[in-house]
Amino acid sequence: MRIDNMVSLLLRFRQARNKEKMANVTYYNQEGLDRLKEELRYLKTEGRAKIAKAISEARDKGDLSENAEYDAAKEAQGMHEAKIAKLEDALANARLIDESSLDSSKVLALSIVKIKNKKNNQEMTFQLVSETEADMKDGKISIKSPIAKGLLGKSVGDTAIVEVPAGEIEFEILEISR
Repeated sequence: MRIDNMVSLLLRFRQARNKEKMANVTYYNQEGLDRLKEELRYLKTEGRAKIAKAISEARDKGDLSENAEYDAAKEAQGMHEAKIAKLEDALANARLIDESSLDSSKVLALSIVKIKNKKNNQEMTFQLVSETEADMKDGKISIKSPIAKGLLGKSVGDTAIVEVPAGEIEFEILEISR
């Protein structure tokens, strides 16, 4: 991908991002917001420096018209800048939640929920977090996921019917905490 194509792609991405409504507001606890800021700082400083070094090294290898390493480094730069733009957008729409003021009787953003699959009696515990914080290995699922959407607003003892690609799954809410 050539530099003019990457610039064009980045401009289209930013235009599309600017057209979106404020419906992209995402809620974070202090830890999540700090992590987002730190990742953005890293990408803008050390990440950009590493990419610039890779481009410089590739440029030193000769004819740019046939230099695959240079093309790859420029493509990586475009993807890196797109990631920075996405994180800047997330940070611009981030809202900090004071967890101590949240109602723990209902499932809300940042809730830690213990659920039981009624079909196979398997118990799972998840924390409902923003899309950028979601990580299944850590038991954190996106607030926009089908399971989280089905759990929102429910209380302990309620049954949530969740629509997933494989059909419907019934979950019983066993515990809610912060």
